[in-house]
Amino acid sequence: MTSQVNSPAVQADGAGVDEALDAPVTVPVKAPEKEVRRLDRVIIRFAGDSGDGMQLTGDRFTSETASFGNDLSTLPNFPAEIRAPAGTLPGVSSFQLHFADHDILTPGDAPNVLVAMNPAALKANLADVPRGAEIIINTDEFTKRPMAKVGYETSPLEDGSLDGYSVHPVPLTTLTVEALKDFGLSRKDAGRSKNMFALGLLSWMYHRPTEGTEAFLRRKFAKKPDIAEANVAAFRAGWNFGETTEDFAVSYEVAPATAAFPPGTYRNISGNLALSYGLIAAGQQADLPLYLGSYPITPASDILHELSRHKNFGVRTFQAEDEIAAIGAALGAAFGGQLAVTTTSGPGVALKSETIGLAVSLELPLLIVAIQRGGPSTGLPTKTEQADLLQAMYGRNGEAPVPVVAPRTPADCFDAALEAARIALTYRTPVFLLSDGYLANGSEPWRIPGLDELPDLRVQFAKGPNHELADGTEVFWPYKRDPETLARPWALPGTPGLEHRIGGIEKQDGTGNISYDPANHDFMVRTRQAKVDGITVPDLAVDDPDAARTLVLGWGSTYGPITAAVRRLRGEGVAIAQAHLRHLNPFPGNLEEVLKRYDKVVVPEMNLGQLATLIRAKYLVDARSYNQVNGMPFKAEQLATALKEAIDD
Repeated sequence: MTSQVNSPAVQADGAGVDEALDAPVTVPVKAPEKEVRRLDRVIIRFAGDSGDGMQLTGDRFTSETASFGNDLSTLPNFPAEIRAPAGTLPGVSSFQLHFADHDILTPGDAPNVLVAMNPAALKANLADVPRGAEIIINTDEFTKRPMAKVGYETSPLEDGSLDGYSVHPVPLTTLTVEALKDFGLSRKDAGRSKNMFALGLLSWMYHRPTEGTEAFLRRKFAKKPDIAEANVAAFRAGWNFGETTEDFAVSYEVAPATAAFPPGTYRNISGNLALSYGLIAAGQQADLPLYLGSYPITPASDILHELSRHKNFGVRTFQAEDEIAAIGAALGAAFGGQLAVTTTSGPGVALKSETIGLAVSLELPLLIVAIQRGGPSTGLPTKTEQADLLQAMYGRNGEAPVPVVAPRTPADCFDAALEAARIALTYRTPVFLLSDGYLANGSEPWRIPGLDELPDLRVQFAKGPNHELADGTEVFWPYKRDPETLARPWALPGTPGLEHRIGGIEKQDGTGNISYDPANHDFMVRTRQAKVDGITVPDLAVDDPDAARTLVLGWGSTYGPITAAVRRLRGEGVAIAQAHLRHLNPFPGNLEEVLKRYDKVVVPEMNLGQLATLIRAKYLVDARSYNQVNGMPFKAEQLATALKEAIDD
């Protein structure tokens, strides 16, 4: 490799020294040979202020890692405030990426490399970093005031507190400003590109492709080409720094995970993006317009943002003034014959509850997409939790059963959206799709399915009268049911002869007329429950190669950590069975038989035991809870230890 240097005096054969002194001379400089080590996996965490661009940096490293062919899993972690106080512990934003040459399931327990952009980032994350790991520190920020802001009385770079780590002190801001000195930017503006310098350095360190990031920066700043080129220059400067500095004597290679992926076309995808694509696919497969009535709320807003881009697929998005208006508009769209969706998080579900009950009473298909976050009340908007299961099951007045479907990985959000749509359209019922912040913001490789792999979701609307009276008159009864699904007919408003009454007051079986008859109300309540109970869902699959006596049962986003923990235990010779629920209402038909096959059942959840409560109540099984409600996903080692203790107990 060659690089350009400006030398004040270069003695060349036969050349005049004075001539050499008058002008810069370009000479080839051979970079020192550096060791390249092969690794099977790496965990990197970028950390800094919420204004330092850590999410963008992590996202770009992830995109290049996906294009390289590694398996990967990510964990973005950021404050709820739009601009948290700079240099403070609550203001730290981080992005963790785990990538490997084999199949992986989690963002990793602890980073092998921490990039700390300031003292707050170091202090907030150091406890997670194992001894011997590499820490890249932006030394420009380790001055007296920023350190005092987070409680450092002495510099951790000098007091020996980092002696157990492989520390790389790098003046990221100074180097970035120097690299951009020809762009005419102020020091402050030039310093904003230090995240791209760090990205370039890490891209060199792990042999990541660079073309995609440079193209991305030019697209992102297309209207400001000078800023685009400044960021590209900072990115290249970071790469060149890694190549030439003596402090980084080793770079690393992580081979593509070709054996981990079935043949196909893959892309990196987040849970919210996969869910959005699943909703679009459901609309196409149902041959229905897709309507989203939504009110922005973290961490569900990205679905509204994404769907608003796809009018070409017959998608209509409506940003309402509040949560109640949003679901009201969506239910109106369902009445009008569209595939209707509303998106929200836990606080929004509470506000939507009355209209969800109305959808149960009207028996119309409606998807309620709830991206769970820490609660109660406003809670932890940017942190993950699984504590809305009981709200989804029972959070309405009266007997108002609603099916519940939960994806298990970011990519699985696509399939879960199709499944929720299948149930809603087939059985004419609102359906909860319960994702969470971990899945919504995390990402992984996703194999793009072929059209022939997608289910046929087309429905038949009512066309004419469906009931004959005693006098031979043919009439339309809006609550005359399909004998297999118990679904009522879906009549488009304005269709001649299909006029019928709707509303929230109890309806008479068949006719749909208002009824206060006690026996009719009892019948309608039991029928609506029977409809949900009778939904066809696949049997629960159990992974039990060693005839274990202990079963670990999970749902939703705990799939990755549970599976990683189970693999660790089996690698140690411990027999343990695993099963994971997608359908939480109704439960799979074989669930009771599966549960009673084992001596012990352990249920890890990011709540205080909501699924375990349901399991114990319905099946009289002593399901043991293992809980965590700290806003973060489980760690595999943590779960492995807890499961081992449960087995040995």
